Formats: sequence, structure tokens, C-alpha cells
Amino acid sequence: MKKEYRVKRSQDFDNIIRKKQSFANRQFVIYYQKNNLDHMRLGISVSKKLGKAFERNKIKRYIRETFKTRKEYVKNYDIIVIARPGAKEMPFLEFGSSIDHVLKRSKLMKVKRS
Repeated sequence: MKKEYRVKRSQDFDNIIRKKQSFANRQFVIYYQKNNLDHMRLGISVSKKLGKAFERNKIKRYIRETFKTRKEYVKNYDIIVIARPGAKEMPFLEFGSSIDHVLKRSKLMKVKRS
């Protein structure tokens, strides 16, 4: 992901989490806050409880790839995704549906029309 699409600073993470706008399922917790940009920004947190570095990095890659395909449906928000232990066992193809579920519940993503 390009630099302008990332939330990197811990101060930004703290501000978004402090707003307490969140939704969750068994695999992910999503915190969000409106931003003044014309695109979304994404921050990812994966705890060391979820495994060694290669496992955590794999989960982060899966989350990034999932959001890369959905960035035109989610605009003007800073989003923090925190992975839960259920995400570790999930195959890549299920990441999309799980993240879609949380985004639709939070009304951050418009329903895709076919």
C-alpha cells in the first residue's frame, strides 16, 4: 500500500481507538474515524499472541490485500484493524468475507451492486 493509505504513527492509532467507534467479529476488531482526505487510511495491529513473526506478517499481508481490493468502497475513513486469534486459522479466501461482514455492520462499506 502506498504511504498515503497507511496509519503509522502511534498518536494516530491512539486517537482513532480513543474515539471508541468499533465493530468486531471473531476474527477482527475494526476501529474507525472520519478523516478529511478523499481516501481511506489503514492501520493494522497483530499481537504477538498470534504466533511468530512470519505468521503475524502473513496475517498483515492478507489484511492489506483484502483492503486493497475494497478501497474504492470505503472512503474518507481512518481504519485500524486488530486481528484476533480466529484470524490465524483462517484461509485467505475467507478474509474478504470476514472483513466485509465487519465493514457492512459498521456501515463503512457500501453494499456492492452486481
